[in-house]
Amino acid sequence: MAQFFNVHPDNPQARLLKQAVQLLHQGSVLAAPTDSSYALVCHLDDKNAADQLRRLRGVDDKHHLTLLCRDLSELANYARVNNQQFRTIKQATPGPFTFILEATKEVPRRVSHPQRKTIGLRVPDHKVLQELLALHGAPLLAATLILPGDEGPLNDPEEIRERLEHQVGAVIDAGACSLQATTVVDMTGDSPTVLRQGQGDPALLGL
Repeated sequence: MAQFFNVHPDNPQARLLKQAVQLLHQGSVLAAPTDSSYALVCHLDDKNAADQLRRLRGVDDKHHLTLLCRDLSELANYARVNNQQFRTIKQATPGPFTFILEATKEVPRRVSHPQRKTIGLRVPDHKVLQELLALHGAPLLAATLILPGDEGPLNDPEEIRERLEHQVGAVIDAGACSLQATTVVDMTGDSPTVLRQGQGDPALLGL
């Protein structure tokens, strides 16, 4: 049965988030709040957890998963970013944007796109998630919490708990999030391209 961590959205209890981090290290997939919708998150280096995350999401290895990073310097360790790309990303970071970028060797090949060798990266603007990332000490592998058959992401922690009771290690309840997923921007071409319009305003990127 999933644990349920009820945390304060602005002053999250470190004691509870440390328990969540322990579950991540034990191979659990968690449901966590972000500055867009709730997301499924797991340890980047845990193959079984990544496979479980994909099963829950109902996607194959060609679906871009996302690395949640604490800041832009951490993002740059996991993606190849030139100066122009960095300046563009900086304009909307932290925030509800996912950027598709070429992965570095720090990213396990099994979680990057099999042909393109790309990965989604973002720096979320959410106090609870930032504290979780800080305590974890590394990026988390993530996917928007949209379950197979659903049109949009889940937003209610109680509903998430009910539907994923036996499939995730814990639900981190910090209240309702947005009902919109992130805006996804492909940065690998000659110019940025919006692949999915979500909560992030492309105008922040000049798009």
